[in-house]
Amino acid sequence: MREKIARATKKTDSITWRSHEPSRIETFSDAAFAFAITLIIVSLEVPTKFHELMETMKGGVSFALCFALLFNIWNSQNVFFRRYGLTDSFTIAINAVLLFVVLIYTYPLKFLFELITSLPAKQATMIEPGQIQPLMLIYSAGLITIYLLFFLMYRHAERWAEHLKLTPIELYETRTNKYMNVICMAIGLVAISMALLVPGKAGMSGFVYCTFPIAYSTWFGYRGKKRRKLFPKE
Repeated sequence: MREKIARATKKTDSITWRSHEPSRIETFSDAAFAFAITLIIVSLEVPTKFHELMETMKGGVSFALCFALLFNIWNSQNVFFRRYGLTDSFTIAINAVLLFVVLIYTYPLKFLFELITSLPAKQATMIEPGQIQPLMLIYSAGLITIYLLFFLMYRHAERWAEHLKLTPIELYETRTNKYMNVICMAIGLVAISMALLVPGKAGMSGFVYCTFPIAYSTWFGYRGKKRRKLFPKE
């Protein structure tokens, strides 16, 4: 799958891909992500009755949301390794921490999305009002940690610019991707602040994450305009 996505993405990527074959780090990462997806799967047993099937299907929406988020993290990691091909000790360590965070947050993530997609009657049996704040703090802390790790990975690649022979435009793309992760961390910090300042309305802090599309489109629009000014011939 990595190779297929690599061929599809390479055509539009402004950074030359320095790795074309999955390394052992990526192979291990694939196994870890596959295990995480197994943990969030709707059901491990085939329903034997129709009402059991319907109950299983109700979990399809939460599974889809969890899968989409995990796939996004996996794809971001895949793109990073394809771009830079780094396999030094620092990159291995940061990637190991990333996989650890993904695995340890799989169940909290599944619980949160099941809670969001459930009817109010079921929500009341899943969580008490006083438990919403710690749930949002746990989710936000995990999200911030993931973006922090990607920030460290891109900063590391920036420091290896000379070794990797990054062109000026590639260095610009690397830096702006690094800053995008900072923006994502800032959104997570705003959500945590809201949950802490207004504990009775901690669930409302989740709406802060609706600003992600706005943040991405605004930042990439800005960096695209700046890139055209700095590199008009590219």
